[in-house]
Amino acid sequence: MQKVKETIRKYRLLRKGDKILVCVSGGPDSLALLIELYRLIPALDLDLHIAHVDHGLRKGSLSDALFVKELGGRLDLPVSSIRLDSLLKKKKGSLEEICRQARQDFFISLAKKIKADKIAVGHNIDDQAETVLMRILRGTGLSGLSGISVKRKIRGITFIRPLLETSRKQIERFLKRERIKPRIDPTNRKDIFFRNKIRNRLIPLLKKEYSRNITGLLSGLAENISYDYEYLDRASERALKGNSLRLDLKKLSRLHKAILRLRLRRSISYIQGDTRRISLQHIRELEDLLDNRPAGSIVDLPNGISAQKTRTALRFYKR
Repeated sequence: MQKVKETIRKYRLLRKGDKILVCVSGGPDSLALLIELYRLIPALDLDLHIAHVDHGLRKGSLSDALFVKELGGRLDLPVSSIRLDSLLKKKKGSLEEICRQARQDFFISLAKKIKADKIAVGHNIDDQAETVLMRILRGTGLSGLSGISVKRKIRGITFIRPLLETSRKQIERFLKRERIKPRIDPTNRKDIFFRNKIRNRLIPLLKKEYSRNITGLLSGLAENISYDYEYLDRASERALKGNSLRLDLKKLSRLHKAILRLRLRRSISYIQGDTRRISLQHIRELEDLLDNRPAGSIVDLPNGISAQKTRTALRFYKR
C-alpha cells in the first residue's frame, strides 16, 4: 500500500538494519502490517520477529495463535506468543484495560529480550478516530485529543504505527487483492467493550447524520492537537527543570494553568509511564492541594500514586 510507505518515509519510522517486533493478532490490520514490513526486508535489511497474544477469552483464540505460528513458518520468521487467560482471571477492574496493559507488558518485555529496535503495531486511521471519540466521551485534555502517536517511546522502547494514515477499507481491499484471508474476531461485532460501541454505533451515526468523512476529520484533529500538545509539553518541561517528583511550590504558583496541568501530568507519567486513569477531577484535586490545603496534606491518585504538599514542594511518590 502506497500510503503505508508514505507514512514510513514521512515520520522516518524505519532505518536500515532495524530489528522489528511485529505484533500480529491474525486480523486484517496486523496481517497487512506484517506483509508490508516483510516486503521491505530486501530494501532495508529488516530483521522481523512476530509477537502474538492469545487472550484465551473465546473459543477461536487458539486457532488464531496456530494461524500466526504457521504464517511465521511460511515466511521463515520467528514467532513468540503468550496466553493470558490465567493472568486475566487474577486481575480486577476493566477487562479492556487489563488486556491492553498485559499486551503492552508482553511486547515490551519480549522486545528487550530479543533486543528489538522497535515494536510495530497495526493501528489504522479508523482506530485513531475511535480513540479520539472515546477520550472525548471520557473527558480528556490536549494529551487525549492528540490521539494515537505514529511514533512513541514507552518504557524505553519505540512503538511505531505505519498504518495510522491508512483506512480500514484500504487494508481490506489490499488483503483481498493479495488473496490473503485474515482471522476475524467475532467479538468485534458485539458491543462488549466501549470501543466496540463507538465503532459499531456512534461512528456509523456520525457518518450518516453529520459527515461521511468523520474519521478523516477526527484524525486531522488529533494530528493538529498533537503539535500543540508537543509544544506546550516542552514548555512545561522548560518551566520546571530538575526533579520530576519534587516540584517547587513558588515556581508552580507562577505557571499558567495550562502549563501547570501539563507539568502535573508529566510527573504522574514519570512514575507510571502514562497518565491513564488520571481524570480532570484528579488534576483539580491536585490544584486544590496546591492552592488551599496546608503543608502535610496528601492526595491519593489511581495506580498507587500519591502527591504530598510540603512547606516548599509538591512531592509525588508510589505508596
